[in-house]
Amino acid sequence: MAPPQPDPGVNPAVRNTLRVALSAREYKALHDYAVQRVSPSIQSKIPSPARFDAITRSKNKYNEAAVRASLRVFLGSGAFLKLVDFIAGRIQHDSSKKKSHASLLRSPNFRLSLALSLMVLLHRLLHRFFVRLRANLRTDEAQPFRERNPRISRALTSRYAPAVGASLAGLAFGICTQNQLRMTVAIYAATRGLESVYNVADEKGWLANKPWWFGSWLLMPVSCAQLFHAFVFDREAMPKWLGNVILKYSPSYIHDRPDTLPTQFPWPEKDEIVDSVATIANLRWPTFVSPILHPSTPNILSSGLQPISPITGPAHPSITSLSCALLHPNSPSCGTAFTHQLLLSISALARFFTMVALARSALNLKAWLAQPISTVNGLSKQIITQTAVISAAIGSTWGSLCLWSSVLPRSVLPTQRFYLSGALAGLPFAFLGNNSRGVFLYFFRAAVDSAWKAGVKRGMWKGWSGGEAWLFVVAWALLGSVLESRPTAVQGPSLRKLLAWMRGEGFTDPIEKRRRRAASTSA
Repeated sequence: MAPPQPDPGVNPAVRNTLRVALSAREYKALHDYAVQRVSPSIQSKIPSPARFDAITRSKNKYNEAAVRASLRVFLGSGAFLKLVDFIAGRIQHDSSKKKSHASLLRSPNFRLSLALSLMVLLHRLLHRFFVRLRANLRTDEAQPFRERNPRISRALTSRYAPAVGASLAGLAFGICTQNQLRMTVAIYAATRGLESVYNVADEKGWLANKPWWFGSWLLMPVSCAQLFHAFVFDREAMPKWLGNVILKYSPSYIHDRPDTLPTQFPWPEKDEIVDSVATIANLRWPTFVSPILHPSTPNILSSGLQPISPITGPAHPSITSLSCALLHPNSPSCGTAFTHQLLLSISALARFFTMVALARSALNLKAWLAQPISTVNGLSKQIITQTAVISAAIGSTWGSLCLWSSVLPRSVLPTQRFYLSGALAGLPFAFLGNNSRGVFLYFFRAAVDSAWKAGVKRGMWKGWSGGEAWLFVVAWALLGSVLESRPTAVQGPSLRKLLAWMRGEGFTDPIEKRRRRAASTSA
């Protein structure tokens, strides 16, 4: 029996427009909603769901759904980016600088929306193609082909072939002209892919004999090592907010201008103090010659360190290292300066984390009403832990510089010791536990991005044109393959739903889908 044909009395352009605009299920939902809220005279003019289905009847609903989803992503992302630009412009209130209007094809927002929509369309079409190809190659009629091409056949008939083949749609991301966005997305996808591989190994029992201290917190010493080195030498290669946090919560080492100092006397900015620390490291950590003890000695500081003379000039005469004279000029003891740093930063950090915790807990009123005491205890423990960890981390970065100056010779690791200080600062994050894996992965992604930028800046490696797109493709293939075999290894239901939706399987969690299927089978 031949399948029913679409209504021939409708213009083909109108029919195709309706097909990519709404599905039959969506139209039925809108129809039922409209019928309940309009007058009977208007109800008779609205086409019934059966009429709409007869108009838009098609043999290939999958491709139509792919085009429909692609167009919605294009229009939705374009409208969202336009709204973000409008809100940002209203907040800045900068009418003096008029933005140059680029052509539509060169507009970053247009190309980003186009890239996202093409990725959705190509991914769904490629996934459908490789699923059908795999099914056809596994039939008896394709046995001669499998015998002539065993390697190609094994690759195309693998259960991972659709996921790997569909990931080539990620090359469309190269259309986006925003280099930082491409790099961020590629690094994010790569880390999520590696995380899923780690989870697969853990689920298979390959990591059953790992030591008790082994966990995701080990990413923090590596990440902090790179980020602190970049903070001193390549500040433009690290997140700006992180540098501001370090400067804000280092009151014992990064000194503000004294309130009693007259305005005609200079005082270095906080960034200049950090730059001077880098200069001291490049000079191989020179000793401190106190102007108080040697008032007749000219040019105690080199020309590159003259801005810090208001800090080092009145420093304590018993200080022997120039870095110590810069970081804690009023205290001859490095241990005392470290203790002052902890005491001064703990109160400020405690206030900050208290406000954050209260703001987040306000969204969960049920917990406050049901178990107020346990909720308060949990928040208190969280605030105390976070405050202690962050204060110890920031204090360790600066305090360890004094330690290396007293332990290591001046010419040993003059600039590389900042890596050691950063790694030492990452150790307190072990007390946050593995439940903070998302935080650890964020800092690791920031460190990878920082290391790449710093390496390009110093000529250690060159950027690869389109490399972010290829990295994104590999990571997408990895995530898709893991989702195919072990969905539980892909952390986050939102990510699993997104990957399933990209395949055209609906915005559903594959784990819940398998659970419902198993429940219906057992019943």
